[in-house]
Amino acid sequence: MKRISQTQGVRSVLLPRNYRQEQIFRARHPEWFEDNRTFIPPKALDGLNLLWFSDLVVSGGGTMNREAAALGVPVYSIFRGKTGKVDRMLEQEGRLVMIHSPEEIWTKIPFVRREKPQWLDNKPRAALQDIINHIEDIIKIEQVRSSKQR
Repeated sequence: MKRISQTQGVRSVLLPRNYRQEQIFRARHPEWFEDNRTFIPPKALDGLNLLWFSDLVVSGGGTMNREAAALGVPVYSIFRGKTGKVDRMLEQEGRLVMIHSPEEIWTKIPFVRREKPQWLDNKPRAALQDIINHIEDIIKIEQVRSSKQR
């Protein structure tokens, strides 16, 4: 957030966990909110649309990171715990960048506008295609099992 608040032309959407955390952020870091550089939505947003229209995502890990990677949005994880298998796979595929130190926030995260259509295309996404393939495999296995039981 320090880097965002110090970089001209960059705006962010900050999603605190709750109202109390929002109040703490606003009290401790008023510079984040100068010139409307940081926006905290007043109510819940559609997360996939927020990700889709973002230029990049920096998050503590979990679902939003994986959804961003599935949509092809550059995503940077600042998660400090044990890295899960899915995140390691996404990192190996170059669809997620793990940030391991505060210094890497300044060196690994480029603030670059991402070209994106105004609507979702029908292009298959790698994660979605993996899920579809897995479901199709399960269906084939079940079809074989049921034909053997007849």
